[in-house]
Amino acid sequence: MSIYTTTYDVIVVGGGHAGSEAAASAANFGARTLLITMSLQNIAQMSCNPAMGGIAKGQIVREIDALGGYSGIITDKTAIQFKMLNKSKGPAMWSPRAQSDRMRFAEEWRWQLENIENLDMFQDSVNGLLFKGDKIVGVRTALGIEIKSKTVVITAGTFLNGLIHIGEKTFGGGRAGESASTGITEDLVAKGFESGRMKTGTPPRVDARSLDFSKMIEQPGDVIPEKFSYLQSVVPLVEQRSCYMSYTSSEVHELLREGFDRSPMFNGRIQSTGPRYCPSIEDKIDRFASKDRHQIFVEPEGWKTNEIYVNGFSTSLPDDVQDAALRKVAGFENVKFLRYGYAIEYDYFPPTQLKHSLETKLVENLFFAGQINGTTGYEEAGAQGLMAGVNAALKVDGRDPFILKRDEAYIGVLIDDLITKGTEEPYRMFTSRAEYRTLLRQDNADLRLTKKGFELGLASQERMDRVLEKQVKTDLFIKFLNETSVKPGDINPILEHKGTAIIPQTMKLFRIAARPQIDLEDLVKLGSVATFIHENDIDKEIKEQAEIHLKYSGYIAKEKNNADKLSRLEHVRIPDGFDYDGLKSVSIEAKQKLNKIRPTTIAQASRISGVSPSDVSVLLVYMGR
Repeated sequence: MSIYTTTYDVIVVGGGHAGSEAAASAANFGARTLLITMSLQNIAQMSCNPAMGGIAKGQIVREIDALGGYSGIITDKTAIQFKMLNKSKGPAMWSPRAQSDRMRFAEEWRWQLENIENLDMFQDSVNGLLFKGDKIVGVRTALGIEIKSKTVVITAGTFLNGLIHIGEKTFGGGRAGESASTGITEDLVAKGFESGRMKTGTPPRVDARSLDFSKMIEQPGDVIPEKFSYLQSVVPLVEQRSCYMSYTSSEVHELLREGFDRSPMFNGRIQSTGPRYCPSIEDKIDRFASKDRHQIFVEPEGWKTNEIYVNGFSTSLPDDVQDAALRKVAGFENVKFLRYGYAIEYDYFPPTQLKHSLETKLVENLFFAGQINGTTGYEEAGAQGLMAGVNAALKVDGRDPFILKRDEAYIGVLIDDLITKGTEEPYRMFTSRAEYRTLLRQDNADLRLTKKGFELGLASQERMDRVLEKQVKTDLFIKFLNETSVKPGDINPILEHKGTAIIPQTMKLFRIAARPQIDLEDLVKLGSVATFIHENDIDKEIKEQAEIHLKYSGYIAKEKNNADKLSRLEHVRIPDGFDYDGLKSVSIEAKQKLNKIRPTTIAQASRISGVSPSDVSVLLVYMGR
């Protein structure tokens, strides 16, 4: 099959995290898909830190996995450490995170993609887009090849007119050692798209053999590590590598300040916005001048390398300043640099120009995913890629788009935030962005989303069977706890030991289990519970589900009720081309925002900054409600 004569269903431009998930989801849906990337050796490259997950990000990886994506599977196969963060807080805050072997991660992703039916890969740079009126019909490569397609998904990462800064040195590039991409931005702006510039950065990489780890604080993984994927065929880690932690000091900060006059961040050469929640080290000491130290996390890049990622020291300061300052950090006195940190500026397109399907409003059949939409992070990119890929395939098939609501997934929150609110700084997901985070836990992503992925053809029968088994056993265990009583003589010794009130008479087990001081593992000491668990093969995952239900059922029910109430507004559609200027009693700001974003439902309109509850009431009147 020749690319000169084939018309693809979906072309994915870019082979990063968004592009890999986009290509996989489109091809697994059944669409004839082509992934074009500048370097097949750098598929799904971890350009920044060698880790997946974290606060809210881990929930996204679990959701990608539940839908049939690959980020969780690849992470599990290449992990060198696993941690469940925030275990001291409620289950809505628990967030899985794993350190990965950077080289093996890219290798596994490429192997996975190479074994997907309907997916072709091609190494070249796309420097032009082919349009027919207001529809996209293909791409043009640097070799001058025109490849036709029914849909195109652009996942260009930081490569669109990328510009790298190290001190006073500036050069073009999309990543260290790789060229920038030109032509795409210019073609899109010519079609009427609004573009902007964003900035991100990365810290130095250093040689582990030059560090003194005895001066640092060891950060081991969990004693019993879990995993991201819900598939039983993917096994947890057996062996792990430790990370370490050190701190900057006032002396380090003074050395860094000496380079501020040569910093592109402070001399005006970088004017674009960087990520607020992952600031450079110079940003930290400038914005938080009262702090005399900041954490530095020392993260290994893999099993078979001495390369270390210096997390917390992201910088674009001159190389000599980086060198002098880092040597004053405990354990780094004799550090050998493998490469210096740098900042990168790149083009993005404000995401209010997209529909919830991630298709652009201006050009039909053109989809954006990842950093081109103003986001930051592998997880956010992968989620968008999966959604854009499957929606491009659905568009080719003449079917309605697949859209997740805010109460269904963090992915739904992510995309709705981008489309409805836009972003002027690199968007990063946090649990605080989700108003229904008690519903959107990492432990129940499979229960929430696997059926949807299965119906799309992305999630396998193995996944669906696993979810059904999990739900049946969880319900069975909860039913047992609700119906089984325990006598004071059997439970009181356990209650006394745990520092909670004893019971004077027989009580149902679910009331005992609901106490905050009691874990289900405490109840396993009871013969009846131990027997039930053994006879019904109740594993750790089932026990966790049951315990969360028993302890937080009131909160979950309340949040679900609130979500149901607000979801009614999701069904109140706003007609295409609605005349907002003709609305009386609506503020000028609201009219301007409504005209720009063109919300599709009353619920979406209510989430737009500048649209007040009274404006929504007026809209409801006009909708006949």
